[in-house]
Amino acid sequence: MKVFTPVLVFQKMPSGKGRDKFSIQCLECFGKNLYIGTKEGVIEYLTVNNTSGKESLSVREVGKRQMGRSGAIGQLTAIPVLNHLLVLWDGSVTVLNMFSLELIPALKKIQNVSLFYVSESAVQTDSVELIAASTKRKTVSVYKVYVDRWECVRQVALPQEPVVLAAHGTCLCVATCDRYFLHDYQSQTSLDLFPHNLGKQNIIANKCGKEEFILNGPGCLGMFVMKNGTSQHPPVQWPDGVVDAAVHFPYVLALQNQTVHIYSILDQQLKQTVSLQSAKSLVSTEESVYVVADKEIHRLSPVPLEDQIHELVKSQRVDEALALLDRLQDLLPKDSYKDLQKNVICTSGLIKFYREAFVEAKELFIKGELDPREIISLYPAMPVMSEDFTPQTTAVSNAKDLWTISRDDWPTFQQYLSFLDDFLSEVRPTGQGQMCPQDIDSALFKLYLEQGEYEKLDQLVSSQNNCNLQTCVPDLEEHKRFFTLGLLYQSQGQHFNAIQTWVKIVEEQSEDPLHINVFKHIVNTLANLEHKPIIWKFVDWVLQRDQEAGILIFTKTHTNSHVTFAPEEALTILTNYPVAMILYLEYLINELQSKEEKHHTMLITSYVKQILQSIEDDYNNESSKEEMRHKLQQLLWQSSFYNADCIYDQITPSLLHVERAILLGKSGKHKKALQILVHEEKDQQAAENYCWRTSAGRDRKFTQEMFLNLLQIYLASSHHVTTAVDLLNKNAASFDLVSVLRVLPDSWSLQLVLRFLCESLRGTVHDKRMRGLEMSLAKVETLRHKHVWMEATLKKIKVDRGCVCHSCQKRLTGPEFLRRPSGELTHISCHGGGSGH
Repeated sequence: MKVFTPVLVFQKMPSGKGRDKFSIQCLECFGKNLYIGTKEGVIEYLTVNNTSGKESLSVREVGKRQMGRSGAIGQLTAIPVLNHLLVLWDGSVTVLNMFSLELIPALKKIQNVSLFYVSESAVQTDSVELIAASTKRKTVSVYKVYVDRWECVRQVALPQEPVVLAAHGTCLCVATCDRYFLHDYQSQTSLDLFPHNLGKQNIIANKCGKEEFILNGPGCLGMFVMKNGTSQHPPVQWPDGVVDAAVHFPYVLALQNQTVHIYSILDQQLKQTVSLQSAKSLVSTEESVYVVADKEIHRLSPVPLEDQIHELVKSQRVDEALALLDRLQDLLPKDSYKDLQKNVICTSGLIKFYREAFVEAKELFIKGELDPREIISLYPAMPVMSEDFTPQTTAVSNAKDLWTISRDDWPTFQQYLSFLDDFLSEVRPTGQGQMCPQDIDSALFKLYLEQGEYEKLDQLVSSQNNCNLQTCVPDLEEHKRFFTLGLLYQSQGQHFNAIQTWVKIVEEQSEDPLHINVFKHIVNTLANLEHKPIIWKFVDWVLQRDQEAGILIFTKTHTNSHVTFAPEEALTILTNYPVAMILYLEYLINELQSKEEKHHTMLITSYVKQILQSIEDDYNNESSKEEMRHKLQQLLWQSSFYNADCIYDQITPSLLHVERAILLGKSGKHKKALQILVHEEKDQQAAENYCWRTSAGRDRKFTQEMFLNLLQIYLASSHHVTTAVDLLNKNAASFDLVSVLRVLPDSWSLQLVLRFLCESLRGTVHDKRMRGLEMSLAKVETLRHKHVWMEATLKKIKVDRGCVCHSCQKRLTGPEFLRRPSGELTHISCHGGGSGH
């Protein structure tokens, strides 16, 4: 992989006059300006006119300065904000004008300096910080450098001689002969990093990013260390003998002998090697990395990131391409990044698609917002409905012909079809799917139909969809999927065609085994419709087949509690359908709580007709008839909105004695009602229940009258003596003892009514004692209140200006006030129920 392009920037040609001693020692770069420091103490100032990365460059020599007769230039650093060039020569730092290379007289040399570093993060508008290290003194001095002066602001003692120095703000990264450590000269804190056993020329400590350093660690590891001692990137395993390193994100370059090894910081893998003769150091700038050799300077210009990514995708290294793209978002223009991201992600997805890595492919297609028609068009017999669509995907080297696969390798093609289903189903409800809804739905329709996935097909066509009717209807008719055809019509708003299709299925009894209850589906559809003309066309057909199911059409409540048919309209329709009529009237009364006399009377009349009809027809379903009578009796008891006289006249000739008794009771004719229950219905338990039901919520006197009436009816007949005795013994508390004794026959013995008398006397004594207890409790409560009142009235109460009302916290200004039992004083107006003055 080619990530950097080497270009020769400068080359010192042989002079031809004896031995050439020229040797480059160091390099400084700023924009188009290059400063070369040589072994002979010469500084050469060059400008590079073309920095675009092309192979040919125009280099012009601007100036040159000889620092002395001998001695190499150790280090050069430009300070553009001050127009200074710092030069380390002969153990001291000298300042030159960075354009004229003239000395700055006002800035005297700093002596005894072995290496220095300008802290860029500390750059201000009028000064910078210079960090100078002295090997002999084992100290680091911090200078404030101005245009015309500098001053030493701090000195830091080091435990060992510094060999290499780098800095981020106030944090120094120092390498000695056997270890690396961090030191913050502002907080005076130090942090040991790790030891090493490197030669002096292999010790590396360079600044490489925001608050980060690159170090040559033990075991030939390029270590990334933050100023707080942590690491945000894994180390890079580079070769032995590395003499310099530089970072040009996302790559780290390691210089070894005559080769530059280029590694990715993202995956720590070697990406490229560049061979350069006599290379000795690296200088990193924002645009490129310079490689310094004895007599040459090369520039490694990065290949544009877009080209690198495209090259990775082209060689099917899609995971590397995606990882690189993901980490470079901040380095690319927003629009350019977005377009590149979509293209790379979709192309990567296509490569995964043909590798049959379908899960990853689907994620990439969705992430890249791929037009679903691009995938649909790859499948045979899956036509794209959009006439203006033209495929735009990038061709990939591993592409396959799905038509050939479908013919020669059906199991594999099945996997591709399954992927199509998953992908289209997932993007269908999203904005990505709304690009071509008809194409997606038609493709899914054809896929499910051809593959026999009828459950999925029904789910698709029964929900809101964009299937093309012109192509889908013939396909369904050909496959005899008539129920599904009805669902499709229904989803497209063609309710009449849908119901008509289903009616045909029911009448021809040709329904699919999976849809055995088509009739129920018709009823539900009609119940959910609010379009009356369509309902009118089918409601009789439904009711003729099943009145109980068909009633849903009239009782279905739509949004906002709206129903399609008003009650009178529904009752008119249901006139000829008695079962449905009863169910609808029950719905009106029980669910809608109708209080109209007409509805209650009609329901009771319907119940009576059904019961009498079943008796007349000798209907064998006794449980159903009893259930109907139970409903009738409950309604007669509970409702007060029916015409009792009309109903009584209707049932008088019948055997519905209990119902007649209830109606008489509603008119207050309780004794007559009890006579019917005893003599005609011959149901003593029903008569007793009648007494209890009628007495519910009434006073004790009424209850005693009801049971006395029943007792008198029993006593009037010699056949009911035993029943009368049982009634007395079971319900002694419901009788008035004196009234019973008056009506009992003289012929009855004491033994016959002994149990009743005992129970009655026990109840009478109990009642008397309870009344006595209640009276005693009332007296005690009265005495308690009198006691409290007396205590309150006999005690003197002193009121002065400091007394305030306990309720409103205002002063008591007059002699009238209330005192609570607990002692608090309040205004009369503030107390709802005071206990006294």
